[in-house]
Amino acid sequence: MKEARGIRNNNPLNIRHSSDRWEGARMEQTDKSFVQFECMAYGYRAAWKVLESYWKYYKNRREPFTVGNIIKRWAPPSENDTESYICTVLKLTSLGGNELMPRPFMGIALEKLGKLLVAMTVMECGISDKEVDEQAIWDGYDLAFPGKRLDRKGRVRSMEPLMLQPVPLPDSLEKSCRDWDEYFYWSPMAHWG
Repeated sequence: MKEARGIRNNNPLNIRHSSDRWEGARMEQTDKSFVQFECMAYGYRAAWKVLESYWKYYKNRREPFTVGNIIKRWAPPSENDTESYICTVLKLTSLGGNELMPRPFMGIALEKLGKLLVAMTVMECGISDKEVDEQAIWDGYDLAFPGKRLDRKGRVRSMEPLMLQPVPLPDSLEKSCRDWDEYFYWSPMAHWG
């Protein structure tokens, strides 16, 4: 079986080429569409940096930094079945579509964003959550925001395994996830710094 493109490129979220010069990008780029990184940690570093840019984007627009908004920007309807993408991610993570997410740079409550990256990797690469390299996610975070996962005593936060537990959907939501948030706990966990 052929390895997924995002895995071959060490770019698990399939970040496209742009004017950005990514740290850890391979010198020779042979994929015309997607950035190729030296190792998986650099691919996740880029993903964390994109999430931070999304946080700033939504803050400037005075819109909430939610799972639904993140996915709508990451996988826009012009290129993807965005509603299906959102539903699958919500199923895998048990997060709510309108649940506020923490700012990546703050180093607080990162398990939510870690689970989101696992689920997005599953969607982008077509692999199971057990095949996702969780250590690379955290190594990528440490590359993106050095020292931010340390608490006041110098201990590393966010070392809990990012176990995804699929959530069964009511029949009415199998067809549409527009009312998803009615079925999940909404958390006011946002750091608007």
